[in-house]
This record gives sequence, C-alpha cells and structure tokens, in this order.
Amino acid sequence: MNILVDLPSLIERRARPEGVVPGRVFLVGAGPGDPDLLTLRAARLLAQADIVVYDNLVSPDVMDLVAPTVQRIYAGKQRDHHSMPQAEINALLVRLARQGRTVVRLKGGDPFVFGRGGEEMQVLAEAGITVEVVPGITAACGVSCYAGIPLTHRDHAQACVFVTGHLKDGSAGLDWDALARPRQTLVIYMGLGALEEICDRLVSHGMSPEMPAAVVEKGTTLDQRVVSGTLRDLGARVAASGLESPCLIIVGEVVKLRETLAWFNPREELASTA
Repeated sequence: MNILVDLPSLIERRARPEGVVPGRVFLVGAGPGDPDLLTLRAARLLAQADIVVYDNLVSPDVMDLVAPTVQRIYAGKQRDHHSMPQAEINALLVRLARQGRTVVRLKGGDPFVFGRGGEEMQVLAEAGITVEVVPGITAACGVSCYAGIPLTHRDHAQACVFVTGHLKDGSAGLDWDALARPRQTLVIYMGLGALEEICDRLVSHGMSPEMPAAVVEKGTTLDQRVVSGTLRDLGARVAASGLESPCLIIVGEVVKLRETLAWFNPREELASTA
C-alpha cells in the first residue's frame, strides 16, 4: 500500500522537535496493521526514538518505518506464550527511561484499548517517569471499516460494545446478558480461541442463533481474510477456513451489510503494487 504522505521527508524536515527530550516514554498506538493508518505523531516518534519496545500485534509494515539506527526490543505476548512477562516490560520501560533514553512503547491498535497501556502508565507515573500517550486507530474501528462492516447504523445498531475474549485468569467470564442485548454491535478482541463458547453463550442468553457474525483475520493488511456466518455456524466456518490470530470477532445485524459495503480487496491491492 502507498503511504499517502512522504513520511521520510516530513520526518527529516521536523527532525527532533523542541520538547522531545531524552528520559521519557511514549505509549504509541501503531493502529491495526496498515501503516497508512499511523498518525503523523507516531511516525515522527518512530524516527526520533532511541529505543522501540514493540508488541506482537505491530505489523512488519509499521516496523519498516522505524529508523535503522533505532534499537528494537521485542516484547510480544501471544495466547499462553509471553516472550516477556508484563512485570518485566514495566521494569524495562522504567530502567530505560532512567538511563536517559527516549523510549517508544509501540502497541498494536490503541494503547488504552486492551493494550495494557493504562497499567504501564501507572507504573511509569509511580516511578516519576514522564509519559506521553499517542492514540492509535483501534482494531475495532480500523478492521471493521476494511471489512465493510459499520459498527453503528441507524437501522441496525445504536450502540457498540468492545470486550476482550479472555480475562486476566484466562476465562471468558463476561456479562453475557448485557452482551446479548438487541440493536447493538459486539466487537470481541482476542476471542478466537473461545469462539465456540462465545457463540454458545450469546445464544443461551437470548441472542438469536441466526444473528450475523464475522471473524476478521489480520484486518487492514494484505493478508486480511473475513469469514462470516451466523452464531449457529460461525465456529464451524472459521475452523474450516483455518483462520489464525490476530483476529477480531464482530457480532450484530450490521455484519450482513458487508455483502454490499465490502470495499477492500487484498488481491486487487497486491496486483496493483506488483
């Protein structure tokens, strides 16, 4: 995909702006994957940082924008496999900042939407470290748009709820009655491993088994795949397709609009860049 602005030239012109001094941490949202969706602030910081500490959900295309001179530290976490436990990440950020380094903590999506940015900021604030948060386009907004699924629609959904598919203890102990309410869109992060349970629980708490639902894999990237169906058959469809994380689950009447609103075709994008 083409970057819509000449980021390298823009970054070179701005260089290191006044006020960006060593010894602070930037919690930066990398967006859902497409590097075109980065904010200009995020792109500038990727060129100015001393160190980038990045997550598993940060796409390779976004990492390509990190300046070659910048040190990179991988701190990715996947289901049941953490390359660096959260407590170690917190301690690392404090240690690097106290060394007088300018640190970008790069997170997929938005730092404050299921990104544990709030936890990290608490630790940094308690340590007296200066922190700035740079918002990113969260997966719910970016992925749903690229999948052709509006999160709200006057005829179908007047509310939208974001939830995580697994809690701190690994369970999916959610407020199912609230999630199964009509005329709302439900967006579930990190729920692929519990997809069957999620569909079953929603139905058992009053949602129609014919409710449209979809799973989007690697949304906004050239590897994006979408599997849609209903709560009755979505689990089987996803299993047959072999979708893998990262995935986003979207449940609601708005999903059926994808048939006419889907605009992003990764195959066409690949052909246009070949």
